[in-house]
Amino acid sequence: MLWIPNILNLPISSSIVTNEVKSRVSSQSKYPSTLTDIYRDDVNLAVWQHSLNEDMTPCIESLIKQKPKFSTVMILTPDNAYQHIAECLNGIEHNHTLCEHISLLVDMFCTLFELECAGLRLKLLNQPMCPKFHVDKVPCRLVTTLHGPATQWLAQSAVNRNKLGFSSNGLADEHSGVIKPDSHIEQLSCGDIALLKGENWHNNEQAGLVHRSPATEQDISRLLLTLDFAS
Repeated sequence: MLWIPNILNLPISSSIVTNEVKSRVSSQSKYPSTLTDIYRDDVNLAVWQHSLNEDMTPCIESLIKQKPKFSTVMILTPDNAYQHIAECLNGIEHNHTLCEHISLLVDMFCTLFELECAGLRLKLLNQPMCPKFHVDKVPCRLVTTLHGPATQWLAQSAVNRNKLGFSSNGLADEHSGVIKPDSHIEQLSCGDIALLKGENWHNNEQAGLVHRSPATEQDISRLLLTLDFAS
């Protein structure tokens, strides 16, 4: 089984918040080892540019057809992940490859951050879950889209953090000023495995990755998987 070794102990978030503008970049490559770059102070997004196994397609299509409102939340360990995911997808044809892929991600996530277990959320979406740009109040979150359009994000240089949340005055992102003039909205690809560094990572206050759910076209479902730290 493929896994990524840990290289450091994950530090605990500091309670000190400053207005310092911190330089942050993304690290992206076709190799899974790029995920370890999330430990770099200047990186708030690490992306393994991964293509999904075509053997997953029949399972995902069957899931969308049979359970269009599918949603599950579980606490998993690397040892029990496959079993619990398979039970959750019971009745969905050809689910082995998808169960194997998800259990591998659980193993990699727990190994990288020295966790005994991870919190998994797997959900079919027919509309954006988080339609406005925001940051996560977590140390780090794994995000991957298994079907449909993937997560959108802003480079550190492209975002005006003073316009996040309530400071947007209820305006859409394109009109609130959160996106700096002449800046580009970036987007992950379906199958990419991304680690999004949040505001609760040590020394990452005011530097968590700014991202949002993509708009979805009518009749196109999005299958989203996230992994979080769990105790």
